[in-house]
Amino acid sequence: MNHAAAITHRTLAPVDLVIIGIYFLVVFAIGFYFARKERTSTDYFLAGRDIGWFAIGASLFVSNISTEHFIGLAGSGATSGLAVGHFEWLACLILLILGWVFVPFYLRSNVFTMPEFLERRFNRNCAVYLASISIIAYVFTKISVHLYAAAIVLERVVGWNQWTAAIVLVIATGIYTVAGGLAAVIYTDLVQTMILIAGAVILTFVGLDRVGGFAGLRAAVPANYFHMIKPMTDPEFPWTGIFFGAPILGIWYWCTDQVIVQRVLSARDEGHAKAGTIFAGFLKVLPVFMLVLPGLIAFALYRDLFKIGPHGQVLNGDIAYPTLIINLLPTGLVGLMIAALLAALMGAMSSVFNSASTLVTLDFYKKLRPQASEMQLVSFGRAATGIMVVLGLLWVPFIHLISSQLYIYLQSVQAYISPPIAACFILGILWTRLNGAGAISSLLTGFVMGTVRFIFEITDRLGASPRYSSPVIRWIIDMNFLHYAIFMFVVCSLVLIAVSLMTPAPDRRKLAGLTFATVDEKMDTVAVGTPQFKPAKETALERRLNIVFSLGLVATVVGLWIYFR
Repeated sequence: MNHAAAITHRTLAPVDLVIIGIYFLVVFAIGFYFARKERTSTDYFLAGRDIGWFAIGASLFVSNISTEHFIGLAGSGATSGLAVGHFEWLACLILLILGWVFVPFYLRSNVFTMPEFLERRFNRNCAVYLASISIIAYVFTKISVHLYAAAIVLERVVGWNQWTAAIVLVIATGIYTVAGGLAAVIYTDLVQTMILIAGAVILTFVGLDRVGGFAGLRAAVPANYFHMIKPMTDPEFPWTGIFFGAPILGIWYWCTDQVIVQRVLSARDEGHAKAGTIFAGFLKVLPVFMLVLPGLIAFALYRDLFKIGPHGQVLNGDIAYPTLIINLLPTGLVGLMIAALLAALMGAMSSVFNSASTLVTLDFYKKLRPQASEMQLVSFGRAATGIMVVLGLLWVPFIHLISSQLYIYLQSVQAYISPPIAACFILGILWTRLNGAGAISSLLTGFVMGTVRFIFEITDRLGASPRYSSPVIRWIIDMNFLHYAIFMFVVCSLVLIAVSLMTPAPDRRKLAGLTFATVDEKMDTVAVGTPQFKPAKETALERRLNIVFSLGLVATVVGLWIYFR
């Protein structure tokens, strides 16, 4: 196949700028509309707990899909094919776990935050750990990555300076997030989801047409690019890591992370919360086709732009998506695509900002000042994101030290954080014997193991010291990050069980409604600063529909895995 000549930069036409301007006007209008409506902390942090399934599902999707998915998924697609899509399709199934397993516990306990739930189940120390590690994770895996990916796009597509672009986007996103709270975030996410999907789908179809359809694409890339199940020795996507390690990351991210779960907590009832997770699951089928596939298309069309390593591997896959935008889209559609990328970035950033302010306000400020008024809570929440943004900006230059593939970096850092948290949440709702001493021991063990791997990996790549020669240290560094997540999960689970059995059992009365064994026992719930909220239960019709669509989602994902095995 003859590879097309490529251009590397493009100037936005007036019509493109008008489209981008209209996008910003719509987003700001929604944000300030809800800024006028919210009055209490429940309004600000949980959107008054009155959101329907469609808005919840769309917000779950766009809170997850940010610019780093456009850059990272397409980059990994150009580098190694469709295998990176495993993370997306596994998420479909884990969203069902969120809806069917965790949501009933969360809504029944009437919590605002995930640390608050962990405090009810175990103790205050666990809550402090989770809130702290979540905020740190937002800097390393969310804010900085969002900004880095956006900077790559805007610098390559329109020639904007990376730092200027990052600062402008932070300020723009912060304005409507700070003003309107979660309701503004969720309803702007609705608009942003539509723009994001429309832009990505258009680019995919244009690219497929240019490359000669699926048949032409298959002929133009290595045959293994279309095989998702990789051998256990694969350095990035071994099947053992995918099917046993990636779910650990997924349960932490989709079922216990504040950014995601906060959308579900805003549901008007249990049925809408479950339906929102199912709808988001169907949306998560799409990124493989609208984000990973364009990476293969870019590699097929513009192979000369990619740097190939000594072992035949692509070294700069993250240029794939910007290259397609520059070269394939006509005037007008470029503006739409930039708006889609901005929608992805701002939707995910606003979710992080709102959730971070919720954690800082309710898990720290509210505990230190229990008599704080509703106005003080909301004001503090609005002021809580500045330091997070600064730290995120400062970390951006170090991202490339973890992996040249942005999406692999994102998953690898999450692999060092997620195992102990996932162990405490999963085992915590399964077994009443587990206690706070076991939980905090497990969390701290996981923190040490994750930190050790992170530091060894950073220093090894920096070359700050002679290359590590110890077999144990090399084993820790060289192990696939998904295999390391499995190892951490097993160790943390054993620590949780062992320490719990060596210390007194928790008071069963405090576990009412928080475990499967005590699910029907009456729970003493107290909402933060508002009258007690009692979510409506799922109706019979809602339950039947949720079961049918859940089974349909499982069948869809399994069918896709069989086809692309």
